[in-house]
Amino acid sequence: MPQAQTMTLDEKLAISNKACALWGAGDKEGFSRLIRTAPMPPYLAKIYKEKVGVEELIKSGWNLSEAEAEFGSDWLSK
Repeated sequence: MPQAQTMTLDEKLAISNKACALWGAGDKEGFSRLIRTAPMPPYLAKIYKEKVGVEELIKSGWNLSEAEAEFGSDWLSK
């Protein structure tokens, strides 16, 4: 199984900067769509899963690649 590609800090910051520009321009939908392309930190993904549930986490559309890399590809079903 291929390993999940991790995003560099520079890539994450670039997404954050572009997302903040969208927010500042009043494009909250664009902000929300773009910010979710950056990986959710694994500790937050774990809390989200425990508090809100797997279905809602998946439905949220967040990039979960770092959580998968840390917890394993089957972490959502555990």
